[in-house]
Amino acid sequence: MTREEKATVIEDLTAQLADNVNIYLADISGLDASTTSALRRACFKANIKLAVVKNTLLAKAMEASDKEFGELPTVLRGNTSLMLAETGNAPAKLIKNFRKKSDKPLLKGAFIEEAIFIGDETLETLVSIKSKEELVGDIIGLLQSPAKNVISGLKSGGGKLAGILKTLSEK
Repeated sequence: MTREEKATVIEDLTAQLADNVNIYLADISGLDASTTSALRRACFKANIKLAVVKNTLLAKAMEASDKEFGELPTVLRGNTSLMLAETGNAPAKLIKNFRKKSDKPLLKGAFIEEAIFIGDETLETLVSIKSKEELVGDIIGLLQSPAKNVISGLKSGGGKLAGILKTLSEK
């Protein structure tokens, strides 16, 4: 690979890192061709971009990026696959489901909305992260429940109040 090709790859990786807020680094070494193909298909269906990258080029792209990746470049050893997704927990769920059939892919680290997770032991934490849409739905539900309680209380209390007033006026 020439210097110009490396520079182009670093620019492309830097642009991808800048455009995505959910970045996963995984190890898929040891998977045979059919299993790797199945993983790629699963990523495509889940709207996750999967690419095998050279560690040195990814490290340089992380340095050139405006984002602060903290200790994430330290996990760039061995075979590294880059997973980019729009939802924060989609790659974690995919990895967990895929590991029911095989022991790979292993999670090396993740960068999710400026939070950094290092190591495969953080996979369960990443699976439980709610997406932005789920959080907005939860907040709307919480905001609506007190208003619904007040309205239902007023409706039921209004009927009782009208009945009491009618009874008092008849006396």
